[in-house]
Amino acid sequence: MRNPFSSMLKTFKGGVYPPDEKKVTCDKPIQDFMDPVGDMVFPMQQHQGAPCTPIVKKGDHVLRDQIIGEPTDLLGAYVYTSVSGTVKDVKPMLHPNGTQVMSVIIENDHRYEVKEKEIKPCSYKELSRDEILDRIRLAGIVGMGGTGFPTHIKLSPEADKKIDYVLINGSECESYLTSDYRVMLEDPWRVVNGLRIAMSLFPKAKGRIGIEADKSKAIETLQTYIQDEKDMEIVPLKTKYPQGGEKQLIYAITGREVPSGGLPDDVGCIVLNVDTTVAISRAITQARPLQRRIVTVAGDCIKNPGNFRVRIGTSFQEVVEAAGGLIEEPAKMLCGGPMMGTALSTLDIPIIKTTSCILLLSEKEAWLPKETACIRCGKCVEACPMHLQPYKLNQLVLREDWDGFIKLNGTDCIECGSCSYTCPAKRYLTQACKLGRKMAEDLRSQAKQKEGEK
Repeated sequence: MRNPFSSMLKTFKGGVYPPDEKKVTCDKPIQDFMDPVGDMVFPMQQHQGAPCTPIVKKGDHVLRDQIIGEPTDLLGAYVYTSVSGTVKDVKPMLHPNGTQVMSVIIENDHRYEVKEKEIKPCSYKELSRDEILDRIRLAGIVGMGGTGFPTHIKLSPEADKKIDYVLINGSECESYLTSDYRVMLEDPWRVVNGLRIAMSLFPKAKGRIGIEADKSKAIETLQTYIQDEKDMEIVPLKTKYPQGGEKQLIYAITGREVPSGGLPDDVGCIVLNVDTTVAISRAITQARPLQRRIVTVAGDCIKNPGNFRVRIGTSFQEVVEAAGGLIEEPAKMLCGGPMMGTALSTLDIPIIKTTSCILLLSEKEAWLPKETACIRCGKCVEACPMHLQPYKLNQLVLREDWDGFIKLNGTDCIECGSCSYTCPAKRYLTQACKLGRKMAEDLRSQAKQKEGEK
């Protein structure tokens, strides 16, 4: 076996080193929580595109693995029910992002009767390129690292873009999160098989699995599964945040920089999350749609933190109860990690395709100091992995100078939180950039609308 640490660790410019807080859950095997008690809620928005259209109605009986939502645009992804039962209602429900989204509510009959498959399990070698992509599309697979970008679109770059690398993001750099780490340890064959399938779409591409060096068990485990694969390699990465950022991963592994406003395929790369590759493998070899995911439940308010295999549509509240419930009332509830997670006002929301973590923190852990005046120290500039000037972008947002924000490349911000973390004045830099990006997007939409009216 090749020594995975034989070369210097790869990384990117910038970044920070927050406490990883992973020790509580990293050595705990994934637990199955696959028989939830309450109603299942399936939002029609679990991807980047427009919401799906519900194709079931109140009173319908549905079977597990049945389509209940159809895409309405190219960036959509099918929504499947993960249980069998009766449709109780179709109405707007609270989404993990804080908005009301049209959702299908199903009363679980706990029989888990499966809809007869129209396609059969097989090896990817029996399928053409178009057939592989179509199976991935029909399975409703999206980027499960958080973006929700439809995977079949990502794997279908324009014909003039030559793909040299298919990269698997196994860095999992966010504090507390260990779900991808456990998947690499417990389901390594599907991780590698999913990579094989993706690589088969680009015959000349090389496969690389980027894993932070502190996850040595994952490196060693996956190494045994790729040692006979001549075009696959594990790349040990420096343990640093946000090493798992798409553009940061590409630079660390290949040395290529994605241009401002560009995409990974502009520099010959495709990037997939660990659990996304598992979903790809299941879609081809088992003919299974995406209807489950692995979720880390963590934070000092949780009695028994761990990683859980749950059905999409399950209530956050039930998953928390499966982890032993609360030992104290949380001061902060997050969907995702502490750096990029979304704040929650309630746990009465469903697990969706992009849910990676439920994080519940006490007042002590969640406390943030008050914002004070910027001292122009430049630490935010040093930390920014996108080489931006966060303190200047903050000033532009405060002045509502959206054109200036765009000119200073504020839209390239990945909202990783590195600037806010390192700022000694505790300026709300990330929050300002998030607002600036939203306003810039609105301006561009308005400009396109005006052009269309001419």
